[in-house]
Amino acid sequence: MSIGDNLIPRPSESDAVSKSPPTGKAVVAVVATRPDTVLQDIDQAMRMAGIEQHISPELSTLLKINISWQHWYPACSTSPWQLEGVIQAMQKLGHQDLIAAHNGTVVVDSFEGEVNNKQKVVQDKYNLTNVHLDTPPNVWVDYKPKAQMLVLDDIFPEGIQIPQIFEGKNIIHLPTMKTHVFTTMTGAMKNAFGGLLHRKRHWTHSVIHETLVDLLAIQKEIHPGIFAVMDGTFAGDGPGPRAMRWHIKDRILASADQVAIDAVAAHMMGFDPMSIKFIRLAHERGLGCGDISQIDVVGEDISNVNWGFSGTENTFASRGQKLIYWGPLKFLENMLLRSPIAGWSFLASNLYHNGYWLKTHGRRRIQAALETEWGELFKSY
Repeated sequence: MSIGDNLIPRPSESDAVSKSPPTGKAVVAVVATRPDTVLQDIDQAMRMAGIEQHISPELSTLLKINISWQHWYPACSTSPWQLEGVIQAMQKLGHQDLIAAHNGTVVVDSFEGEVNNKQKVVQDKYNLTNVHLDTPPNVWVDYKPKAQMLVLDDIFPEGIQIPQIFEGKNIIHLPTMKTHVFTTMTGAMKNAFGGLLHRKRHWTHSVIHETLVDLLAIQKEIHPGIFAVMDGTFAGDGPGPRAMRWHIKDRILASADQVAIDAVAAHMMGFDPMSIKFIRLAHERGLGCGDISQIDVVGEDISNVNWGFSGTENTFASRGQKLIYWGPLKFLENMLLRSPIAGWSFLASNLYHNGYWLKTHGRRRIQAALETEWGELFKSY
């Protein structure tokens, strides 16, 4: 755990206007923030990144909330101020039909998660429609992508399915700045992993980078507008998304380019964006810009930012998974993870993260985070 960089002065409203997004170039807004101004700072970041040019108020907009753990842990899941700031900004721009979209996983309960992460209290405050994609009334429908898929056609030969509610609606992704044991870092592109794929999404872990690229191609076909607001108030490094070390970094990122916002976040965390496979593949396929030198970063100068995060650490659980996905146990993948006995892996993950790790490391780190200014803000919700 550590306290991040000192805050730089926030850009003024006139700065935001003078740095309006240029046509044809990927724009990512990076704004310094603090607990007492975070809602206004989110609004400013969204405007600097051109929200009005990319998300029409005439259409319904999904707010794709990230729940990486049903327990609150700093930097792990969408924060309540992140969600509230986006809602307020959208309502100011005339957006009336905002839909909170959650996904559960085989190891995470989204209903429990939205309560513990204090997302539900924000949704209820603004009377948002609330959808849990893994349960009725949501319906999964067959979808045939127009784009050539890298892996999804092979993983799901019976056909790709997407949530019926997604097609024809705008979407705003709400990821946090953190590392990940399978993808080095995780952000806007991986936030679609939970929304667009059903509970068999873990079948794709061995080809996770290609899967994220396929999902972005599908998003561009089904969503009239795509945007992302990333929370870096708390940021996490180490074996994410759950067993991380948290750091206070006081940053908000926003962009309409899902590849670019992940590239900027990766750069700030200390990684070469184009060395991360899903960013490079998406860039090469023209789905966004992963080359940091070609991205117009407005707000903060990040050219010399390097937080020195680690994207190579593992937990006991992730080491075992990697042996199955990419190691000597690869031949057992179908039997262990895609057959009726797959429940053993879900049980093992829960016992490790919700039992051992939470009790031996997590609770102590959570308590320390709650004693910070951002922790006090979390408790206020």
